[in-house]
Amino acid sequence: MGAIRGPKGKRERALGENLLLKGERSLGPKAAVVRRPQRPGQHGKSHMKALSDFGRQIREKQKFKLSYGLDERNLKQVVLRATRMSGSTAGHIVELLERRLDNAVYRMGFAPSRSAARKLVVDGHILVNGRKVRSPGYVVRLKETVSVRPESATKGAFKSVQENLKTYEPPSWLRVEGDALRGEIIALPTDSTTPFEINLLVESFSK
Repeated sequence: MGAIRGPKGKRERALGENLLLKGERSLGPKAAVVRRPQRPGQHGKSHMKALSDFGRQIREKQKFKLSYGLDERNLKQVVLRATRMSGSTAGHIVELLERRLDNAVYRMGFAPSRSAARKLVVDGHILVNGRKVRSPGYVVRLKETVSVRPESATKGAFKSVQENLKTYEPPSWLRVEGDALRGEIIALPTDSTTPFEINLLVESFSK
C-alpha cells in the first residue's frame, strides 16, 4: 500500500475507515465513507482483501498520517522521540501527537477539524502564551495557554465558534474559556486513547 493521494473522502475509503478528516461533516450521512463504503476501484465490493503483516503496518501508518496531517518524516520524528522517553512508547506517541499545536486548537473546539486548525496556526491566528506561533507541530507544554489572536477573534468566522463552545466539552487535559477563545493545558494527555493500532505503527518504523 503506497501513499494515498486524492480528496479526503477517497483517502478514507481507501483505508476503509472514517477518520473524521472533515470534522462534523464526517459524522453525517453524506460522508464519503458512509455513502460509498467500498474501496475506490472496487465496484460494489465492500470487503477488503486480507493484508499481510507488512500491509497492516503500512495501513496503520497511513491512518496516523492522514488523521494528524503528518508526512513520513514528521511522523517518524514523533515515533523516535517517543522511543527515547521512559515508559510506554505507544502512550508517548499518542501524547506527543495530541500535544501538537494544531491538534490542541482542534481539541479546544476552535476549529472543526485538524486541517482547519492547522490553517489557523499557519495563517497566524493562534497565540501561545500571548505570542504568535505559526508552527502546527509546536508541542504545547503544561500550563501554556493557547488563544485566538484578538484581531482575528473579532472576525465573523469565530462568532459561530464561540456559540458552539457554549456546549462543547473539551478533553480532560484542557480547560477552555469559550467567550475569550482561550484554552490552557492543565494536564498532559496521558489518558488519551486512539482507535488505531499503535504497536503496528512502531513496528513499521523499526525495520
